[in-house]
Amino acid sequence: QVHMVESGGGSVQTGGSLKLSCTAFGYSYGNICMGWFRQAAGKERERVAAIEVDGSNPTYVDSVKGRFTISKGSASNTVDLQMDNLKPEDTAVYYCAAELTFRCHISTLRGGPWGQGTQVTVSS
Repeated sequence: QVHMVESGGGSVQTGGSLKLSCTAFGYSYGNICMGWFRQAAGKERERVAAIEVDGSNPTYVDSVKGRFTISKGSASNTVDLQMDNLKPEDTAVYYCAAELTFRCHISTLRGGPWGQGTQVTVSS
């Protein structure tokens, strides 16, 4: 059964760094695209970054370019999100997503089923 398990997150001050990890379970083969979404309190879920599970073709939304780095994790079907120079507006619950697709891009990645997410809080 497909499901996501996120880890990492926490609380930091502005300018700090955090690292998130996600493992996608239930995918045994295929072109897997994985990525991150986030949802701040009272706002809609928004896209953050995506990458092919082999570590190729990373893509980002403009608001995190140059600050966040998505990469292949150490375990199978795992990706990491290194977040540097964090800002208060990065505060949100971060959710992982995975999709079987030949076109992996953050603008088209479809999320779901959603895991519990992991909270990131950046204080000023």
